[in-house]
Amino acid sequence: MKRVIVAPCPNCSSDIEYIYQTENIPYFPDILISSVVCDCGFKSVDVQIMGDTDPVRYTLSVESEEDLSVRVIRSTGGSIEIPELGILVEPGPMCEGFITNVEGVLYRFENTIEGILTWAEDEQRENAEKLLDTLRKARAGEIPFTLIVQDSCGNSGIVSDRAVKSDFIPYEHED
Repeated sequence: MKRVIVAPCPNCSSDIEYIYQTENIPYFPDILISSVVCDCGFKSVDVQIMGDTDPVRYTLSVESEEDLSVRVIRSTGGSIEIPELGILVEPGPMCEGFITNVEGVLYRFENTIEGILTWAEDEQRENAEKLLDTLRKARAGEIPFTLIVQDSCGNSGIVSDRAVKSDFIPYEHED
């Protein structure tokens, strides 16, 4: 279903069209896509999941270059982990959902590490450079690893016959 609402731009107050459209994605609840673009340069696009399901945990052993093309979906409540590399990304208040593939997940991690390298020094810099090198080798299909995606709302996943779906396991945090 698509709905268009005319309302003022939050930047310049001109009347603009806000577009809201629901879509069905296999394996997941319906999503709501909202978008708006104004001539003044303001734009906004958001994707919201319209419901929750049971908590999920998906695990994929990435062993070949072909595995890098497996679809990965992370909602704003999903976490991603690669235990062999010591990587755990948990959702926070500014978390963005995305649909990509395993290679795209690795690329996102690489971009984050490259950002850290702009300010890191000494041991932090050395560790970041090692991790970046390892991520690049993994993205080239040279290093096998395990990708874990889990979501307490059930809106994230790995779309592959080889992905193993199991019980959600909350992460324990040290205080």
